[in-house]
Amino acid sequence: MNRKIIIAVDGYSSTGKSTAAKAIARRLGYIYVDTGAMYRAVTLFCIQNGLIDSSGKVSDRLKSLLPDIRIEFRKSGGSETADTYLNDVNVEKEIRSIETASHVSAVSAVPEVRELLVGQQQLMGQAKGIVMDGRDIGTVVFPEAELKVFMTASPEIRAMRRFSELKAKGETVSLDEVRRNIEERDCMDTHRKVSPLRQAADAVVLDNSSMTPEEQLEWLYERVNEICEQA
Repeated sequence: MNRKIIIAVDGYSSTGKSTAAKAIARRLGYIYVDTGAMYRAVTLFCIQNGLIDSSGKVSDRLKSLLPDIRIEFRKSGGSETADTYLNDVNVEKEIRSIETASHVSAVSAVPEVRELLVGQQQLMGQAKGIVMDGRDIGTVVFPEAELKVFMTASPEIRAMRRFSELKAKGETVSLDEVRRNIEERDCMDTHRKVSPLRQAADAVVLDNSSMTPEEQLEWLYERVNEICEQA
């Protein structure tokens, strides 16, 4: 498979987009970019600097502070995956917390934030051979992507997956709290004015409610093969 393509993976929160995207990138030898981590890092910056009030509103001061935000992905040791660094500090654990998750949709709806990060993401994909997951990859970041995947799963399955993930990391949360967070994020992601979450017209849908990670990977690999054979 000599031809390199762009693979855009969009979908609802807690559908396993990152897991699937990492797996297919590893299988193909592609670069994986976690755009959700980028938005989470900006959200963490806002939390650390008091830029989100008690009602969840993001301060206008964020716009003037955007030049102070530097996000990088660095591999540690022999790991195949990269950790997220915010201004030279590893924040991989902090950006996965329920507190960060509860504010990320509001922060990612700020036009200036999306403009900054979309520009960085597009530069990353110029050479192709890249897998990127998020909310608007196939519709805004890479509308010309050769393969666009829209991932979904039942709300119950998504809540349980997220709950298990947080518990494994030592977070003290309830299943109801996780379910409410997912519902709120879905509402905000699909109704925001800037780059709302939606399925691209030419995207293929992957409902992984009853699929194993191995089955997901094979499904994705078959889609890539179909596209590359058409060249």
